[in-house]
Amino acid sequence: MDVKEGLWPASPSAQYYNSSVLSVSIMGVMETEVPIAINHARTMLLLKDVFLPINPRFSSIMVMDGKGEKQWKRVEVKLEEHVNVPIFPTGLSPTSYDEYLEDFISRISMEHFSQNKPLWEIHIVKYPTSNAAGTVIFKLHHALGDGYSLMGALLSCLQRADNPSLPLTFPSRQHTESKSNRESSCRRVPKLFSLIFNSVSDFGFCFLKSTLVEDDRTPIRSGIEGVEHRPIMISNMIFSLDSIKHIKAKLGVTINDVITGIIFLGTRLCMQEINYKSSKSHSTALVLLNTRTMSGAYKSIEEMLEPKSKVPWGNRFSFLHVPMPKFKDDHKSANPLEFVWAANKIIKKKKSSLGVYITSKLLDIVKKLKGPEAAAKFIHGTIWKSSLSISNLIGPLEQVSLDNHPIKGLYYVVLGIPQNLVISIVSYMGSLRVSAVIEKGFLDPQKFKSCVENAFEIILKAADEIPN
Repeated sequence: MDVKEGLWPASPSAQYYNSSVLSVSIMGVMETEVPIAINHARTMLLLKDVFLPINPRFSSIMVMDGKGEKQWKRVEVKLEEHVNVPIFPTGLSPTSYDEYLEDFISRISMEHFSQNKPLWEIHIVKYPTSNAAGTVIFKLHHALGDGYSLMGALLSCLQRADNPSLPLTFPSRQHTESKSNRESSCRRVPKLFSLIFNSVSDFGFCFLKSTLVEDDRTPIRSGIEGVEHRPIMISNMIFSLDSIKHIKAKLGVTINDVITGIIFLGTRLCMQEINYKSSKSHSTALVLLNTRTMSGAYKSIEEMLEPKSKVPWGNRFSFLHVPMPKFKDDHKSANPLEFVWAANKIIKKKKSSLGVYITSKLLDIVKKLKGPEAAAKFIHGTIWKSSLSISNLIGPLEQVSLDNHPIKGLYYVVLGIPQNLVISIVSYMGSLRVSAVIEKGFLDPQKFKSCVENAFEIILKAADEIPN
């Protein structure tokens, strides 16, 4: 991209997620181990010298050209307009500040970004809660990039708490070994037919789900328009990454399969507790798939911004429509591991099709014929007609520090999604944190949390019973 003149085209995805139909943001929350010593001059200096240089989009706004296409335009950034330090009553207990923080996050989650300044903001909460001595909240518009891009950006602002001179490390990605050329040749024709069949069926299912067929109304889906504008609550769950890996090894699946299966089982248990019949309802999850060529940890910002980078900056993801498994009978007599195996089977099948690619091309056609607003409306319909979304990111194995403030916990959530339940997952320091954005007053966050944690224990126990 050429930004010398301060103006360059916004990607199609950036236009879709910053439209009159959709306004999606990513909120990253860092919980500090020590109290936050707020130094205004120091904060402005770090933003100017460390954060803004990461990407030109952090210093740009979106403007419309004469053809109805949006472009990025460089502007002068007034940093003080992007930093907020909320004031709560003093002298309260950490549990009282928990409520103030929950209300504050719910309020800022509903606020739309001004289109007259760059699409990001930082909130520094100096009050101690039950989980942290202080909290730093980054809210960034999805038009700036997806979770992978923005996590990479935030990590470039952090250092290892134990030794800042050492690089951060991340959980390894294990790939299955490729088949031999002889085996590949023998199976080439059947695989080709399988690819064609899976691609056609996957695209057809996705198209129907995006246009005509919507999920049943259940305790996790109200089916009401405008749900993305309603107050939210966030429910956090923490699981041992070693336990997740243990289940993965026992079942011969991926970590994503395990956590997706746990979420599916926990969600069905929660639905059944509220309404028994809903546990067999037709419910679909949108599982976000990173479409970059991945080889492990995050790349440097410089590598992401290279013209032909294999891990480019931006919005490089697609939705996989994954039907949630149902209880065949009373859940007490059902095999809980079926939820993990079902997730593995469905996701593997969808990854081996070209349905995602064809859907992407369909969006391009809609954009060319009817404009980016029509494409955004198509995406909105796709999300709204399903029941929940699941996204995940990999975080560092070591504890990180933000300007000498060790971070004891971190998580992220996606805001502005037209669903009652949106789930995000991130690993950090050997733990897996699952965060659920839930419409306030629609679904009890504590009930949902309890059911997912119960599902984890059930699946872990069932996996332990499998002989080595």
